[in-house]
Amino acid sequence: MSASPHDWRQSRRKRFEAAAISIVGYRVIAALGATLRWKTEGFEHFDAIRAAGHQPIMSFWHGRILPATYYFRNRGIVVMTSANFDGEWIAGIIERFGFGTSRGSTSRGGARALLQMARNLAEGHPAGFTVDGPRGPRQVAQPGAIWLAKASGHPVLPFHLEASRHWTLGSWDRTQVPRPFSTVAISVGAPFYVPRDADEAAIERYRQQLETALARAEQRTKEMLGDAKNR
Repeated sequence: MSASPHDWRQSRRKRFEAAAISIVGYRVIAALGATLRWKTEGFEHFDAIRAAGHQPIMSFWHGRILPATYYFRNRGIVVMTSANFDGEWIAGIIERFGFGTSRGSTSRGGARALLQMARNLAEGHPAGFTVDGPRGPRQVAQPGAIWLAKASGHPVLPFHLEASRHWTLGSWDRTQVPRPFSTVAISVGAPFYVPRDADEAAIERYRQQLETALARAEQRTKEMLGDAKNR
């Protein structure tokens, strides 16, 4: 019989493994990130949201976790991570980079995690969502960020990162690992709010709007990298 997602916590060996992976992962990402160059646009949206007294619900694809973790470090952003073994070592890495974590996923503990993220937003912390996580389908936005925007009154802020030179892993999300000394382009799209009275049909429209915005941001990052190569 297979163990439940939470049984791993009862194993001292699994807890040690999660801690060890976190330490090694943090050091590898920090070393790689220190070599990267960055090309950015659209960060005026981030600043405008906070100047208005709100916090961004930062939304991007799961496959760009690695460069996003390094670039947005030490900003107090709270991220939802799964309550399973993988989520434990991922949380250990990103907490070392100055992120907060709210444990849950679309399939387990999601409502509780969203409630905690709403509290974090009210306390002045931005939220971070890999909107096709934790297990896909790839680049299909789940509605969690939209529901959080509806409940909290804070805006969704879509963005995308793309590396000029990278490895692509064979995982479901096609994780992109920037090669050392590559350039990473970041395009931040226009934020949007979700009315508190939005019904199910409206939630779906905003979910589709988020997917469209992320596709546009991805295209823009590739254009930015092309512009850089042509200079």
